[in-house]
Amino acid sequence: MRSFFVILASLAVVTSCGSDGAADISAPQVDTQEPHISRSSIEPEIDFIEEEIVLDALGGMWTQAADKDGVSMVIMVPGSGPTDRDGNNQVMKSNSLRYLAHGLAKEGISSIRVDKRGMFASADAGDANHVSVEIYARDYRAWAEKGVSVSDRECVFLLGHSEGGLMVSAAALMAKNICGIILVAAPGRPLGDVLREQLKANPANIIILKDAEAAISTLEAGERVDVSNYHSALKGLFNPAVQDYLISVFAVDPADILTRIDVPILIIQGENDIQVSVAQAERLGQAIGQPPVVIEGMNHVLKAAPASRLANLATYNSPDTPIDPMVVSAIANFIHTHR
Repeated sequence: MRSFFVILASLAVVTSCGSDGAADISAPQVDTQEPHISRSSIEPEIDFIEEEIVLDALGGMWTQAADKDGVSMVIMVPGSGPTDRDGNNQVMKSNSLRYLAHGLAKEGISSIRVDKRGMFASADAGDANHVSVEIYARDYRAWAEKGVSVSDRECVFLLGHSEGGLMVSAAALMAKNICGIILVAAPGRPLGDVLREQLKANPANIIILKDAEAAISTLEAGERVDVSNYHSALKGLFNPAVQDYLISVFAVDPADILTRIDVPILIIQGENDIQVSVAQAERLGQAIGQPPVVIEGMNHVLKAAPASRLANLATYNSPDTPIDPMVVSAIANFIHTHR
């Protein structure tokens, strides 16, 4: 199995690599032949049903709300790295997006939560390493069309968690059938800057920091990096297989994209998110002249958590712990207002 290309740089990058459950920066690099991440014991309730849905070779899970007047549809996009439609990967099982879909269904809102190109139910759609912001944006515009078709609505909402927020923002730039976009724990600065901040946050990274910063600057300039003489942790972080992807995401400023979107936007941020700060959410809000919804005590995987790093991270592997109900309420209110 190939190693994951995602880290929480504020932990010891020199000793471990992680998953989206512990990072803002990604590059897919995933063994697409692995079985889908196992689910927890969460079961659908009687007020909604779930079934697999396919768009060409892309796969997802359609959660259908009970037959209520004016049911709306939201397309959910997961965060970075080999993270599945439930918000899980091999080292993190929070079921955050699954809980969110079920919570919205109880509010009369249907959803399709998707597996990203080249991964899990979308494994046959292409190479997970050969992607870009625009490729993902095209996929999510196509999913929006599918959502319109199955919901019989004129438009749908796009929701992106973590790095998925950048992708749905890019998708909304050229789409004609978007009611609004919802950014949940989404980075508010260019991802190269976010990675620098994460790396500097841990003193243990001092031995790799010079090379890491040089690599980030090179990729931001649109050039590839020779990692042959780098520390082993950086060889994974800047693996040649995913450098084209990093060049793509480093070139984009999430706040700038929002200024060019002409549909309603909701920004939600957890107060105790140790990956994306409230300041980043505020930067996004400043771009559109609208403050973010900051949920007290919520962390990156949408669960109530203390600010303490280790206790916060413990919730990343709590698949049977529900998400904060305030995030469901905020999203449902936004959708019901703008549908």
